[in-house]
Amino acid sequence: MNFSSKLLEEAVHEFAKLPGIGQKTALRLVLHLLKKEQEEVNHFGQTLIRLKQEIKHCSICHNISDQTVCSICMAPKRDKTLICVVEDARDVMAIENTNQFFGVYHVLGGLISPMNGIGPADLFIDSLVKRVESGEVKEVIMALSATMEGDTTLFYLHKRLQPSAVPLSTIARGIAFGGELEYADEVTLGRSIITRVPYTHSMIK
Repeated sequence: MNFSSKLLEEAVHEFAKLPGIGQKTALRLVLHLLKKEQEEVNHFGQTLIRLKQEIKHCSICHNISDQTVCSICMAPKRDKTLICVVEDARDVMAIENTNQFFGVYHVLGGLISPMNGIGPADLFIDSLVKRVESGEVKEVIMALSATMEGDTTLFYLHKRLQPSAVPLSTIARGIAFGGELEYADEVTLGRSIITRVPYTHSMIK
């Protein structure tokens, strides 16, 4: 792609680094910004800078937050005895949109994937074990993607949490194998949480 401006080329190159954004889409986005008023562009840029500089991760569940403890963990009406374990913040948003879950979350920050060099030590697993061992948790729901990495992580967490004797369940497989939670429709995901099954039963199936 030939550019008439070095600045334009650099901007397109940066946008093209974003997931799912190719060169042509990046060019359209940059040209769109060029048509905007200076104040709007300044606000756009400052928002991204503030996002990177000021965003926090909840000290309890590791979800993305504006505060040290996220609004979900602080909410008095949430059931703190019920923890839903997810891969990342996108899954929290997907489940919240179903309006079917009223417990709290634990964000792992990824899934175990030896092929990609991601092991248990790279995830927020130890803090999950501590939360479960506190004695306040009555059930842990594993809402992980139905992928090889998700099943590997699920099996590892089952082994780590087994000594606590806290019931471990998984969302019903209304989501096809290989599917990721963020792409599941709200009705399917909501029903999968409601009709969750004990992990030992899911292993048998």
